[in-house]
Amino acid sequence: MKRTFLSVVILSTVMALPAKAQKVLANGYPFTQVPFTSVKINPNTFWGARLKAARDVTVPLAFSKCASEHRYKNFEMAAYTLQHPNHKGLETKEWDVAKIMGLAFDDTDVYKTIEGASYILQTYPDKKLKAYIDSVLNIVAAAQEPDGYLYTARTINPNHPHQWSGKKRWEKEEDLSHELYNLGHMVDAACAHYQATGSKKFLDIACRYADCVVREVGPKPGQATVVPGHQIAEMALARLYTITGEKKYLDEAKYLLDYRGKTHIKQTYSQSDEPILKQTEAKGHAVRAGYMYAGIADVAALTKDSAYMKVIDRIFNNIVGKKYYLTGGVGARHWGEAFGDNYELPNMTAYNETCAAISMVYLFERMFLLHGESKYIDCLERTLYNGVISGMSMDGGRFFYPNPLSSDGKYKFNADNTLTRQPWFGCACCPSNLCRFIPSVPGYLYGVKDNNIYVNLFAGNTSYIKVNGKSVVLEETTNYPWDGNIQIKVKKNDAKQTNLLIRIPGWVRNSVVPSDLYTYSDNQKPTYTVTVNGKAVTADLDANKGYLPVSGIKKGDVVNISFDMPVRTVVANQKVADDKGKVAVERGPLVYCAEAVDNNNEPVLRSVVSKAPTFSLVDNYVINNTETKGAPSFEVKAIRTNAQTLEQAADGKVSVKDMPLTLIPYYAWNHRGGDEMNVWFVQDLSILDK
Repeated sequence: MKRTFLSVVILSTVMALPAKAQKVLANGYPFTQVPFTSVKINPNTFWGARLKAARDVTVPLAFSKCASEHRYKNFEMAAYTLQHPNHKGLETKEWDVAKIMGLAFDDTDVYKTIEGASYILQTYPDKKLKAYIDSVLNIVAAAQEPDGYLYTARTINPNHPHQWSGKKRWEKEEDLSHELYNLGHMVDAACAHYQATGSKKFLDIACRYADCVVREVGPKPGQATVVPGHQIAEMALARLYTITGEKKYLDEAKYLLDYRGKTHIKQTYSQSDEPILKQTEAKGHAVRAGYMYAGIADVAALTKDSAYMKVIDRIFNNIVGKKYYLTGGVGARHWGEAFGDNYELPNMTAYNETCAAISMVYLFERMFLLHGESKYIDCLERTLYNGVISGMSMDGGRFFYPNPLSSDGKYKFNADNTLTRQPWFGCACCPSNLCRFIPSVPGYLYGVKDNNIYVNLFAGNTSYIKVNGKSVVLEETTNYPWDGNIQIKVKKNDAKQTNLLIRIPGWVRNSVVPSDLYTYSDNQKPTYTVTVNGKAVTADLDANKGYLPVSGIKKGDVVNISFDMPVRTVVANQKVADDKGKVAVERGPLVYCAEAVDNNNEPVLRSVVSKAPTFSLVDNYVINNTETKGAPSFEVKAIRTNAQTLEQAADGKVSVKDMPLTLIPYYAWNHRGGDEMNVWFVQDLSILDK
């Protein structure tokens, strides 16, 4: 097979037929996510640019890395062993799985890339890309064992499998093998591929592996009574149930959750130290945790398990109340890539893995689907615009694994000891996860319940939505997040008494997060207006869970939304030691930071923001993307404020000098090399004496 993914220059946007885009899969939630197949993001918009970067750069890069980094070869070698079970290579060094393969979860890079490409196919149909995916699936299918087991780390050389894999199936699942993690990403990718293309080619492969797991993993005699060492299979199996209607997949997902904390490995790192019904706070490896919490929500919705719902409610409250960074990231500690203790939120040493931010988006979306409250989308938006997209360069070709909130330009985990985005990683979970996640963003814009359409995120798009089985077409135009003006035109409405519920973001309502972890420190009171055909609409937002209802929309209606978008200052709860006496800057959904390169190479880590700062906006501020050769520059809306910088004399005395401070959106930092960056600025000079 030709492994090089050359010139995937996907054709200009072609709108899929609305009929294809209208299918909404039942998932047990009271509220329904309008699927990615129904929402077409406009090109040349904020999210249109992100999708274009994924289409033109990230997905092709990921496919090329699957070729160059041995990912496809793993499947080919496994297939060769299945076809020649006694071949002599099984006893030679060239078939030493640990040396040729790298990591036991490398298979998932292929699955995640196919998932992202499948989402891309829906927005930008392309026959060459579809054919390429099919050719990759031929390689994947050939590596599947007769009973459905598909895990190349063992199949390549079953007598001498990967050192993480154990001597027999599932033996090290709770430790390092990642067999069920591989299943989870395979199933998610297969479901996305099926939704985007209608082809069951990948879905059939995934179902065969899932059937193998159902037979072999569980509490019954003769089964391996284990739970995932790295969670994701739970949410994937729940999704597979909604696609196929096969209840055995839901039952397996619930088993994997019910038995957590009851098997032979009990550790905080993988959230297996106690049964989930007893868990009260987010702890351990942040990505594993986020995936598990999303899986709990899925199973709670599908089984109507109120105990599960209580678990996920208290975990959410713990995260956003005590363990959530201003940028929407999670995972304070490098060691274990883990949540820290309550209020342990250091800035320079923050881990904030990109994958962990993505897992939070999954969780927050599910919390909305359970409860229908805008506060969950507020958190989703914060994480999406800051903690997630900071992990990928604007051109789509370089990536962050961690996302700290301050930097001195150094990073001990890089070979060159500088903190810069990398073109790939040996453990490539973050690039491949971005590859699958960014193209799925259209699926987060809207929700539906009964005759209500929830407008959750704001982006230029045309959407084909089903309301009680009838078609509604909305056309949205906006320059969000750069300004707060949004227009929604009702292009079609065959449904009766359809209502739009417009989310009024927390940042408009003077709520940074739905807790006391962060608060606005200025006295501003942003305003907003919503009009329908020029007539103002008002409502009690608290009574409507943060949404403003626009009742009885009909074809031809024009809804105009305007959010006041001032620059705001934020302070943290006094229990957050690293942020005491400091202030951060936001505008709309964006957190801002200062980089030395925008400030005459002054040490922005020593910048002091006055107690009564004034701000001015700089439109079309150009950032030259010098980190990636040949990458184009891009524009942002920058902020300038009056500030000072601290200077230390030879005698040790500290003085201050005036220095205007330029800030850029946090997601846009590090496009011009590794240098100082800062989000939290000293405001109370008395903290320097402590």
